[in-house]
Amino acid sequence: NVSGALCISQAWPGMARTIYNDHKRFLETYLTPYPGFFFTGDGVYRTSEGYYQLTGRLDDIINISGHRLGTAEVEDVVNHHVAVAESAVIGYPHEIKGEGKMPAFLSLKHPSWGYRTATLTAELRELISKKIAKYAAPEYVQVT
Repeated sequence: NVSGALCISQAWPGMARTIYNDHKRFLETYLTPYPGFFFTGDGVYRTSEGYYQLTGRLDDIINISGHRLGTAEVEDVVNHHVAVAESAVIGYPHEIKGEGKMPAFLSLKHPSWGYRTATLTAELRELISKKIAKYAAPEYVQVT
């Protein structure tokens, strides 16, 4: 059970070869951080059985009321809820806070459980408030 940056040791056809008009940036972003490997920019968790779970972009940060917060950090907490199979968290413009509290988009493990969105939102807000901070709790949840 280990987590870290997802890097690829061998290239394949069709893989990115440069960034339009900025090859130096391509090299610095994807090839320099881990010499000999292509850095995808994603975080990954590997289980003791050898399964990989992508945890999100390592550089995906939301600024909520001056607090910098990684989306993967919030998604990890949300995914620990008994009803949630997977989630995606994003920020959106907020006229007072800059970036607003993030909405969470999620898929349920068993949609037939009949979780009401209001109930699930309240439970997730409490879970995130306890595990991270109150400012990180989403204002709403979208079940897909």
